[in-house]
Amino acid sequence: MNLPSSSSFAILGAGLMGRLLAVELARQGHAVDIYDAAGPAAEQSAATVAAAMLAPLAESAVTEPGVVRMGQHGLVRWPQLLAGLEKPVFFQQQGTLIVWHRQDAGEAQRLTLQLQANNRAIPELPPLELLDGTGLATVEPALAGRFTKGLYLPGEGQLDNRQLLAALLHEMQRLGVDTHWHAPRHPDAFAPGEPGQPDWVLDCRGLGARDPWRALRGVRGEVVRVHAPEVTLQRPTRLVHPRYPIYIAPKEDHLFVIGATEIESDDLSPASVRSTLELLSAAYAVHSGFAEARIVEVATQCRPTLPDNLPAIRQQRPGVLEVNGLYRHGFMIAPAMLDVVMELLAAGQSRLAPRFDLNLQLLQQPQEAAVAALLP
Repeated sequence: MNLPSSSSFAILGAGLMGRLLAVELARQGHAVDIYDAAGPAAEQSAATVAAAMLAPLAESAVTEPGVVRMGQHGLVRWPQLLAGLEKPVFFQQQGTLIVWHRQDAGEAQRLTLQLQANNRAIPELPPLELLDGTGLATVEPALAGRFTKGLYLPGEGQLDNRQLLAALLHEMQRLGVDTHWHAPRHPDAFAPGEPGQPDWVLDCRGLGARDPWRALRGVRGEVVRVHAPEVTLQRPTRLVHPRYPIYIAPKEDHLFVIGATEIESDDLSPASVRSTLELLSAAYAVHSGFAEARIVEVATQCRPTLPDNLPAIRQQRPGVLEVNGLYRHGFMIAPAMLDVVMELLAAGQSRLAPRFDLNLQLLQQPQEAAVAALLP
Protein backbone atom coordinates (compact mmCIF):
# COMPACT_ATOMS: atom_id res chain seq x y z
CA MET A 1 0.00 0.00 0.00
CA ASN A 2 2.80 2.43 0.95
CA LEU A 3 1.10 5.69 1.88
CA PRO A 4 2.60 8.87 0.37
CA SER A 5 3.36 11.70 2.76
CA SER A 6 0.26 13.63 1.68
CA SER A 7 -2.69 11.51 0.58
CA SER A 8 -6.42 12.11 0.46
CA PHE A 9 -9.01 10.02 2.28
CA ALA A 10 -12.77 9.59 2.26
CA ILE A 11 -13.93 8.04 5.53
CA LEU A 12 -17.43 6.58 5.55
CA GLY A 13 -19.00 6.58 8.99
CA ALA A 14 -18.27 9.09 11.78
CA GLY A 15 -18.63 6.76 14.73
CA LEU A 16 -15.76 5.79 16.99
CA MET A 17 -13.45 4.23 14.38
CA GLY A 18 -14.20 6.84 11.73
CA ARG A 19 -13.38 9.72 14.07
CA LEU A 20 -10.22 8.10 15.43
CA LEU A 21 -8.92 7.49 11.91
CA ALA A 22 -9.88 10.98 10.72
CA VAL A 23 -7.98 12.63 13.57
CA GLU A 24 -4.91 10.43 13.19
CA LEU A 25 -4.70 10.89 9.40
CA ALA A 26 -5.34 14.64 9.55
CA ARG A 27 -2.69 14.98 12.25
CA GLN A 28 -0.22 13.34 9.87
CA GLY A 29 -0.99 15.95 7.22
CA HIS A 30 -3.37 14.01 4.99
CA ALA A 31 -6.53 15.52 3.47
CA VAL A 32 -9.60 13.91 5.03
CA ASP A 33 -13.30 14.05 4.19
CA ILE A 34 -15.69 12.17 6.49
CA TYR A 35 -19.27 11.25 5.58
CA ASP A 36 -22.04 10.11 7.92
CA ALA A 37 -25.72 9.32 7.59
CA ALA A 38 -26.49 11.17 10.83
CA GLY A 39 -25.30 14.38 12.46
CA PRO A 40 -22.25 15.48 14.45
CA ALA A 41 -23.68 14.07 17.71
CA ALA A 42 -23.23 10.54 16.30
CA GLU A 43 -26.82 9.78 17.28
CA GLN A 44 -26.98 6.68 15.07
CA SER A 45 -23.63 5.27 16.16
CA ALA A 46 -23.32 2.28 18.49
CA ALA A 47 -20.56 4.23 20.25
CA THR A 48 -23.12 6.70 21.61
CA VAL A 49 -24.95 4.00 23.56
CA ALA A 50 -22.12 2.32 25.47
CA ALA A 51 -20.49 2.14 28.87
CA ALA A 52 -17.01 2.39 27.28
CA MET A 53 -15.42 -0.03 29.73
CA LEU A 54 -11.84 -1.12 29.02
CA ALA A 55 -11.89 -4.51 30.68
CA PRO A 56 -9.89 -7.19 28.84
CA LEU A 57 -9.79 -9.75 31.67
CA ALA A 58 -13.48 -9.32 32.49
CA GLU A 59 -14.35 -9.66 28.79
CA SER A 60 -12.14 -12.74 28.44
CA ALA A 61 -15.12 -14.69 29.77
CA VAL A 62 -16.99 -14.05 26.53
CA THR A 63 -14.35 -13.52 23.82
CA GLU A 64 -11.14 -14.85 22.28
CA PRO A 65 -7.53 -14.28 23.47
CA GLY A 66 -6.76 -12.06 20.49
CA VAL A 67 -9.49 -9.61 21.49
CA VAL A 68 -8.21 -9.70 25.07
CA ARG A 69 -4.71 -8.78 23.86
CA MET A 70 -6.25 -5.97 21.81
CA GLY A 71 -7.91 -4.74 24.99
CA GLN A 72 -4.62 -4.81 26.87
CA HIS A 73 -3.03 -2.84 24.03
CA GLY A 74 -5.87 -0.33 24.30
CA LEU A 75 -5.22 0.26 28.00
CA VAL A 76 -1.74 1.46 27.06
CA ARG A 77 -2.82 3.46 24.04
CA TRP A 78 -5.91 5.26 25.35
CA PRO A 79 -3.99 7.63 27.67
CA GLN A 80 -1.70 8.48 24.74
CA LEU A 81 -4.62 9.13 22.39
CA LEU A 82 -6.51 11.21 24.94
CA ALA A 83 -3.42 13.28 25.74
CA GLY A 84 -3.40 14.50 22.13
CA LEU A 85 -6.95 15.90 22.30
CA GLU A 86 -7.61 19.54 23.09
CA LYS A 87 -10.81 18.82 25.06
CA PRO A 88 -10.61 16.71 28.24
CA VAL A 89 -12.18 13.26 28.38
CA PHE A 90 -12.98 11.39 31.60
CA PHE A 91 -10.68 8.37 31.89
CA GLN A 92 -9.89 6.16 34.85
CA GLN A 93 -7.93 2.97 35.37
CA GLN A 94 -8.94 1.79 38.83
CA GLY A 95 -9.84 -1.77 37.95
CA THR A 96 -13.11 -3.70 37.73
CA LEU A 97 -15.05 -5.12 40.66
CA ILE A 98 -17.20 -8.26 40.37
CA VAL A 99 -19.70 -9.11 43.12
CA TRP A 100 -22.53 -11.59 43.63
CA HIS A 101 -25.30 -12.56 45.98
CA ARG A 102 -25.13 -15.81 47.93
CA GLN A 103 -27.64 -17.60 45.69
CA ASP A 104 -25.35 -16.99 42.71
CA ALA A 105 -22.18 -18.34 44.38
CA GLY A 106 -22.05 -21.32 42.01
CA GLU A 107 -22.10 -19.10 38.93
CA ALA A 108 -19.46 -16.87 40.55
CA GLN A 109 -17.22 -19.88 41.21
CA ARG A 110 -17.48 -20.94 37.57
CA LEU A 111 -16.60 -17.41 36.44
CA THR A 112 -13.67 -17.20 38.86
CA LEU A 113 -12.15 -20.44 37.57
CA GLN A 114 -12.60 -19.26 33.98
CA LEU A 115 -10.94 -15.90 34.62
CA GLN A 116 -8.06 -17.56 36.49
CA ALA A 117 -7.48 -19.89 33.54
CA ASN A 118 -7.54 -16.93 31.15
CA ASN A 119 -5.08 -15.13 33.42
CA ARG A 120 -2.66 -18.02 33.08
CA ALA A 121 -3.13 -18.19 29.31
CA ILE A 122 -2.45 -14.45 28.89
CA PRO A 123 0.17 -13.71 31.55
CA GLU A 124 0.55 -10.04 30.59
CA LEU A 125 -2.84 -9.40 32.23
CA PRO A 126 -2.60 -8.41 35.90
CA PRO A 127 -3.80 -11.33 38.07
CA LEU A 128 -7.26 -11.05 39.58
CA GLU A 129 -7.60 -10.75 43.34
CA LEU A 130 -10.05 -12.74 45.47
CA LEU A 131 -11.72 -10.52 48.08
CA ASP A 132 -13.50 -11.35 51.31
CA GLY A 133 -15.89 -8.92 52.94
CA THR A 134 -13.11 -6.90 54.55
CA GLY A 135 -11.07 -6.71 51.36
CA LEU A 136 -14.15 -5.74 49.38
CA ALA A 137 -14.89 -2.90 51.79
CA THR A 138 -11.30 -1.69 51.45
CA VAL A 139 -11.36 -1.67 47.65
CA GLU A 140 -14.90 -0.25 47.36
CA PRO A 141 -16.12 1.37 50.59
CA ALA A 142 -19.55 2.02 49.06
CA LEU A 143 -20.21 -1.73 49.13
CA ALA A 144 -19.06 -2.35 52.72
CA GLY A 145 -21.42 -4.81 54.39
CA ARG A 146 -23.40 -5.44 51.20
CA PHE A 147 -21.45 -8.44 49.85
CA THR A 148 -19.27 -11.05 51.56
CA LYS A 149 -17.06 -11.90 48.56
CA GLY A 150 -15.89 -10.39 45.31
CA LEU A 151 -13.23 -10.27 42.61
CA TYR A 152 -10.99 -7.32 41.86
CA LEU A 153 -9.45 -7.05 38.38
CA PRO A 154 -6.67 -4.45 38.70
CA GLY A 155 -5.57 -2.23 35.84
CA GLU A 156 -8.85 -2.24 33.95
CA GLY A 157 -10.44 1.07 33.08
CA GLN A 158 -13.17 3.08 31.42
CA LEU A 159 -13.77 6.42 29.73
CA ASP A 160 -16.73 8.66 28.93
CA ASN A 161 -17.89 7.69 25.46
CA ARG A 162 -19.85 10.84 24.72
CA GLN A 163 -17.11 13.16 25.93
CA LEU A 164 -14.72 11.27 23.67
CA LEU A 165 -16.94 11.52 20.59
CA ALA A 166 -17.34 15.28 21.21
CA ALA A 167 -13.59 15.74 21.75
CA LEU A 168 -12.81 13.86 18.51
CA LEU A 169 -15.34 16.04 16.66
CA HIS A 170 -13.63 19.15 18.02
CA GLU A 171 -10.24 17.77 16.97
CA MET A 172 -11.48 17.01 13.45
CA GLN A 173 -12.70 20.58 13.11
CA ARG A 174 -9.45 21.96 14.50
CA LEU A 175 -7.38 19.87 12.09
CA GLY A 176 -9.41 20.86 9.04
CA VAL A 177 -11.25 17.60 8.36
CA ASP A 178 -14.11 18.24 5.92
CA THR A 179 -17.26 16.86 7.55
CA HIS A 180 -20.35 15.86 5.56
CA TRP A 181 -23.34 15.24 7.87
CA HIS A 182 -26.58 13.57 6.81
CA ALA A 183 -24.67 12.44 3.74
CA PRO A 184 -24.48 8.64 3.60
CA ARG A 185 -22.05 7.27 1.05
CA HIS A 186 -21.31 3.80 -0.34
CA PRO A 187 -17.75 2.83 -1.34
CA ASP A 188 -18.97 2.37 -4.91
CA ALA A 189 -19.57 6.13 -5.07
CA PHE A 190 -15.79 6.62 -5.23
CA ALA A 191 -13.05 5.65 -7.65
CA PRO A 192 -9.89 5.80 -5.51
CA GLY A 193 -6.83 7.06 -7.33
CA GLU A 194 -8.73 8.56 -10.27
CA PRO A 195 -8.48 12.31 -10.96
CA GLY A 196 -10.57 14.29 -8.50
CA GLN A 197 -11.09 11.22 -6.33
CA PRO A 198 -9.58 10.34 -2.94
CA ASP A 199 -6.54 8.09 -2.82
CA TRP A 200 -8.24 5.90 -0.21
CA VAL A 201 -11.74 5.09 1.01
CA LEU A 202 -12.03 3.78 4.58
CA ASP A 203 -15.42 2.17 5.25
CA CYS A 204 -16.23 2.35 8.98
CA ARG A 205 -20.03 2.39 8.73
CA GLY A 206 -20.78 -0.48 11.10
CA LEU A 207 -24.26 -1.83 10.38
CA GLY A 208 -24.56 0.74 7.60
CA ALA A 209 -22.18 -1.47 5.61
CA ARG A 210 -24.44 -4.51 5.42
CA ASP A 211 -24.53 -4.27 1.64
CA PRO A 212 -20.85 -5.18 1.14
CA TRP A 213 -20.69 -7.15 4.45
CA ARG A 214 -23.49 -9.65 3.87
CA ALA A 215 -22.75 -11.56 7.09
CA LEU A 216 -23.09 -8.53 9.38
CA ARG A 217 -25.82 -8.68 11.99
CA GLY A 218 -26.99 -6.45 14.79
CA VAL A 219 -26.72 -7.36 18.47
CA ARG A 220 -29.02 -5.12 20.46
CA GLY A 221 -27.93 -3.50 23.69
CA GLU A 222 -29.93 -1.46 26.18
CA VAL A 223 -28.52 0.92 28.79
CA VAL A 224 -29.98 3.18 31.45
CA ARG A 225 -28.24 6.39 32.50
CA VAL A 226 -29.09 7.60 35.98
CA HIS A 227 -27.96 10.40 38.27
CA ALA A 228 -27.45 8.95 41.74
CA PRO A 229 -25.94 11.43 44.25
CA GLU A 230 -26.21 8.88 47.08
CA VAL A 231 -24.05 6.29 45.30
CA THR A 232 -20.26 6.61 45.49
CA LEU A 233 -19.02 3.61 43.51
CA GLN A 234 -15.50 4.40 42.35
CA ARG A 235 -15.06 1.94 39.48
CA PRO A 236 -17.06 -0.26 37.08
CA THR A 237 -18.87 -2.96 39.05
CA ARG A 238 -20.33 -6.14 37.60
CA LEU A 239 -23.00 -8.26 39.26
CA VAL A 240 -22.89 -12.01 38.58
CA HIS A 241 -26.31 -13.37 37.66
CA PRO A 242 -27.16 -16.46 35.61
CA ARG A 243 -29.66 -14.62 33.40
CA TYR A 244 -28.70 -10.96 33.26
CA PRO A 245 -25.20 -10.20 34.60
CA ILE A 246 -25.21 -6.40 34.79
CA TYR A 247 -22.52 -3.75 34.82
CA ILE A 248 -22.61 -0.36 36.53
CA ALA A 249 -20.10 2.16 35.18
CA PRO A 250 -19.72 5.35 37.25
CA LYS A 251 -18.93 8.45 35.23
CA GLU A 252 -18.32 11.99 36.47
CA ASP A 253 -20.73 13.85 38.79
CA HIS A 254 -22.58 10.74 40.01
CA LEU A 255 -23.76 9.74 36.55
CA PHE A 256 -23.98 5.95 36.15
CA VAL A 257 -24.39 3.83 33.03
CA ILE A 258 -26.21 0.56 33.76
CA GLY A 259 -26.45 -2.21 31.18
CA ALA A 260 -26.67 -5.95 30.65
CA THR A 261 -28.94 -6.93 27.83
CA GLU A 262 -27.52 -8.54 24.70
CA ILE A 263 -30.22 -9.53 22.24
CA GLU A 264 -29.72 -11.06 18.79
CA SER A 265 -31.80 -8.49 16.97
CA ASP A 266 -31.58 -5.49 14.65
CA ASP A 267 -34.53 -3.94 16.51
CA LEU A 268 -33.91 -0.28 17.38
CA SER A 269 -37.24 0.30 19.12
CA PRO A 270 -37.26 1.66 22.70
CA ALA A 271 -36.28 -0.59 25.60
CA SER A 272 -38.92 -2.91 26.99
CA VAL A 273 -40.46 -2.47 30.42
CA ARG A 274 -39.11 -5.87 31.44
CA SER A 275 -35.47 -5.18 30.57
CA THR A 276 -35.61 -1.72 32.13
CA LEU A 277 -37.05 -3.12 35.36
CA GLU A 278 -34.40 -5.84 35.43
CA LEU A 279 -31.57 -3.35 34.98
CA LEU A 280 -32.86 -0.97 37.64
CA SER A 281 -33.76 -3.67 40.16
CA ALA A 282 -30.34 -5.29 39.77
CA ALA A 283 -28.65 -1.92 40.28
CA TYR A 284 -30.73 -1.38 43.41
CA ALA A 285 -29.64 -4.83 44.62
CA VAL A 286 -26.00 -3.69 44.34
CA HIS A 287 -26.56 -0.39 46.16
CA SER A 288 -29.81 0.83 47.76
CA GLY A 289 -28.82 4.43 46.94
CA PHE A 290 -30.06 3.80 43.40
CA ALA A 291 -33.63 3.91 44.77
CA GLU A 292 -33.53 7.71 44.77
CA ALA A 293 -31.61 8.03 41.50
CA ARG A 294 -33.12 10.03 38.67
CA ILE A 295 -33.41 8.34 35.28
CA VAL A 296 -31.63 10.52 32.74
CA GLU A 297 -32.02 8.28 29.69
CA VAL A 298 -33.01 4.80 28.56
CA ALA A 299 -31.27 4.08 25.26
CA THR A 300 -30.94 1.24 22.76
CA GLN A 301 -28.58 0.56 19.89
CA CYS A 302 -27.33 -2.38 17.81
CA ARG A 303 -23.68 -3.34 17.65
CA PRO A 304 -22.21 -4.42 14.29
CA THR A 305 -21.27 -8.09 14.63
CA LEU A 306 -19.77 -10.70 12.29
CA PRO A 307 -20.60 -14.43 12.53
CA ASP A 308 -17.60 -15.23 14.78
CA ASN A 309 -18.18 -12.13 16.96
CA LEU A 310 -14.66 -10.96 16.05
CA PRO A 311 -13.49 -7.79 14.26
CA ALA A 312 -12.12 -7.86 10.73
CA ILE A 313 -10.36 -5.65 8.21
CA ARG A 314 -10.62 -6.38 4.52
CA GLN A 315 -9.80 -4.99 1.11
CA GLN A 316 -11.93 -6.14 -1.79
CA ARG A 317 -10.68 -3.65 -4.37
CA PRO A 318 -7.71 -1.30 -4.62
CA GLY A 319 -7.94 1.81 -2.50
CA VAL A 320 -10.85 0.66 -0.32
CA LEU A 321 -10.26 -0.63 3.20
CA GLU A 322 -13.21 -1.87 5.28
CA VAL A 323 -13.18 -2.04 9.09
CA ASN A 324 -16.07 -3.72 10.88
CA GLY A 325 -17.35 -6.19 13.45
CA LEU A 326 -16.24 -4.51 16.68
CA TYR A 327 -19.29 -6.03 18.41
CA ARG A 328 -19.50 -5.24 22.17
CA HIS A 329 -15.80 -4.43 22.45
CA GLY A 330 -15.64 -1.22 20.44
CA PHE A 331 -13.96 1.10 22.94
CA MET A 332 -11.77 -1.66 24.33
CA ILE A 333 -10.26 -2.64 20.99
CA ALA A 334 -10.54 0.58 18.95
CA PRO A 335 -6.91 1.70 19.59
CA ALA A 336 -5.63 -1.68 18.40
CA MET A 337 -7.78 -1.50 15.27
CA LEU A 338 -6.58 2.06 14.67
CA ASP A 339 -2.93 1.06 14.94
CA VAL A 340 -3.36 -1.94 12.62
CA VAL A 341 -5.09 0.19 9.96
CA MET A 342 -2.35 2.81 10.15
CA GLU A 343 0.30 0.09 9.74
CA LEU A 344 -1.54 -1.33 6.72
CA LEU A 345 -1.79 2.08 5.08
CA ALA A 346 1.88 2.82 5.70
CA ALA A 347 3.42 -0.52 4.76
CA GLY A 348 0.79 -2.86 3.34
CA GLN A 349 1.18 -5.18 6.30
CA SER A 350 0.81 -5.11 10.07
CA ARG A 351 3.16 -6.47 12.70
CA LEU A 352 0.41 -6.12 15.32
CA ALA A 353 -2.30 -8.10 13.52
CA PRO A 354 -0.83 -11.59 14.20
CA ARG A 355 -0.54 -10.80 17.91
CA PHE A 356 -4.23 -9.95 17.93
CA ASP A 357 -5.23 -12.93 15.74
CA LEU A 358 -6.95 -10.29 13.64
CA ASN A 359 -8.77 -11.37 10.51
CA LEU A 360 -7.13 -9.50 7.61
CA GLN A 361 -8.52 -10.08 4.12
CA LEU A 362 -6.24 -8.07 1.85
CA LEU A 363 -5.59 -7.97 -1.86
CA GLN A 364 -2.41 -9.75 -2.82
CA GLN A 365 0.58 -7.55 -3.51
CA PRO A 366 2.12 -8.10 -7.00
CA GLN A 367 5.03 -10.16 -5.64
CA GLU A 368 2.66 -12.24 -3.51
CA ALA A 369 0.46 -12.93 -6.54
CA ALA A 370 3.50 -14.08 -8.53
CA VAL A 371 4.53 -16.50 -5.81
CA ALA A 372 0.99 -17.79 -5.44
CA ALA A 373 0.86 -18.52 -9.18
CA LEU A 374 3.85 -20.88 -8.82
CA LEU A 375 2.32 -22.86 -5.99
CA PRO A 376 0.36 -26.09 -6.67
